[in-house]
Amino acid sequence: MDIKIIVATHKQYWMPDDLMYLPVHAGAAGKEDIGYQRDDEGDNISAKNPNYCELTDLYWAWKNLKADYIGLVHYRRHFSNGRLFIDKKKKVIIQEELEKKLKSTDILLPKPRNYWIETNYSQYAHAHHAIDLDKTKEILAEKYPEYIKAWESSMKKTTGHRFNMFIMKKDKFDEYCAWLFDILFELEKRLDISTYNKNDSRVFGFVSERLLDVWIETNGYQYKNMPYVFMEEQNWIIKGSKFIKRKMKKGAS
Repeated sequence: MDIKIIVATHKQYWMPDDLMYLPVHAGAAGKEDIGYQRDDEGDNISAKNPNYCELTDLYWAWKNLKADYIGLVHYRRHFSNGRLFIDKKKKVIIQEELEKKLKSTDILLPKPRNYWIETNYSQYAHAHHAIDLDKTKEILAEKYPEYIKAWESSMKKTTGHRFNMFIMKKDKFDEYCAWLFDILFELEKRLDISTYNKNDSRVFGFVSERLLDVWIETNGYQYKNMPYVFMEEQNWIIKGSKFIKRKMKKGAS
């Protein structure tokens, strides 16, 4: 199989040596070369990286990369083979293992995240700005009304696929990107983010995470979930305290 998996990164980092992986410098426009494929070559939106995050790499791949299957992962987060290695690098899936999974599906996604006490909508509203999702719904209602049912359903759920990670057969990849960027470019026109802090300014990357499930559900596409591995240690106490602070702050406002 001709598979290319984009590894979005903004710095030099350990990269899998399997040839299907292609490290791409996200937001390379105006920056020094770091030895990876740049996302500011060819048709690109590299300069939008502060607001689009890894999606500048996704756009670059959509417009400039040819392969039978295309995927997107992150330098710190990869799809896993599910094996219980102590060395995280050995957990990163290789092409031989991935080909077996792609024989039975056209779409692979990371295992969904469960917010337990939050819906997808309330979690976003507590972490960012609810208007981001409200404006997105307006755009769907105008341009893609057939997706509203799945949108409303997804917003009420407590689980969802995150991280903008996936592997898709090229025809579905092209279809998804055309739909996604049409929505995000329109959202960019309508949303005033001039007062957003640095993190919330990454709004279009965050919103896109909430759109993937809507696209899949509306089109009835079958997919399989895969485990993933985070290459660095996570402090869950700090993450939990930040979540509580955000929830309290939003509740008081």
